[in-house]
Amino acid sequence: MAKKYGFGIIGAGMIGGIHAEAIKGLPNAELVSICDNVPGAAEAFGKRYGCQSECELDKFMSRDDLDVVTVATPSGLHAENAIAAARYGKHCIVEKPIDISLEKIDRMIEAHAKAGTKVGGVFNMRYDHTAKLAKQAVDQGRFGRLTFGLAYGPWWRDQSYYDKGGWRGTWAMDGGGALMNQGIHTIDMLQWLMGPVKKIHAFTKILAHERIEVEDTASATLEFANGALGTIACTTSMWPGHFRTIEISGDRGTVAIADNSFFFWQFADEKPEDEAIRREHVHFPAASVGASDPKAGLIPDNHRANFADFLEAIEQNREPTISGHEARKSVEIILAIYRSAQTGQTVEL
Repeated sequence: MAKKYGFGIIGAGMIGGIHAEAIKGLPNAELVSICDNVPGAAEAFGKRYGCQSECELDKFMSRDDLDVVTVATPSGLHAENAIAAARYGKHCIVEKPIDISLEKIDRMIEAHAKAGTKVGGVFNMRYDHTAKLAKQAVDQGRFGRLTFGLAYGPWWRDQSYYDKGGWRGTWAMDGGGALMNQGIHTIDMLQWLMGPVKKIHAFTKILAHERIEVEDTASATLEFANGALGTIACTTSMWPGHFRTIEISGDRGTVAIADNSFFFWQFADEKPEDEAIRREHVHFPAASVGASDPKAGLIPDNHRANFADFLEAIEQNREPTISGHEARKSVEIILAIYRSAQTGQTVEL
């Protein structure tokens, strides 16, 4: 009989709920506990999802039936919770960003390597059907020479979003703004499809919010290691917010994605399946996912696929597809954007 993995979640907020829903749908997983330092939040979460609740991290980690910990806390606490999981011999999945400091990410990866446990990140967009098809086309060389990539996140968050979170919009706990919190999924997709980034020149500003320390608007020009150019533009200052866009172009093809749908799919070497892809997947989505409401369109399906791959990695004793090293890449890009914006200089990675 296949092993059933006991999961525990740290963080009883909105994303913790998505983790719980994702775990519920896995046949080889069971949610056994929630940990949150707010007693009422932990207890309410436990009742809602049918698991034990705990406010003390040591007691939570000491459970014999706990195999995998998922971290859904404020971003600035990710590494310390993941390192604690390694100390107790637990595998760990960390919500994006895997942390806000490269030094802390490296310590997290090292802690799990020494403990013999797995650590991985969450980039659920990679598990969407459009992402898989685009990546397959890249790997097949259908774009020819890659020439340009665009990651565009034109979103809106009102001031209350930052005010009620407490930690949101702070360097210490959020690690950044429109890039580190909202844009990181789109940035991860861009580097996953286009390849490593070599150089960055960027600007960041606060244009539409008060009482935040971090950027609500950012623009960066990129040079990739393969010679292609690109642009990242992310914001939480564009009312009312609309489709997150990723475009990948080469001298033999172009693909453009709006949220979870294609709005362009065209290659010089037309194949029979291309028309089927256009017929089934090319359209503008009826509503944008998270453009103005953080909860809008959030479904657990792609998180579930992300978690399923992690469990498969444990079973097969391999690295998760989104390993700690893989999840680090987008954070490195974002921190380079911040350095460029602060210094006015082009930054080399």
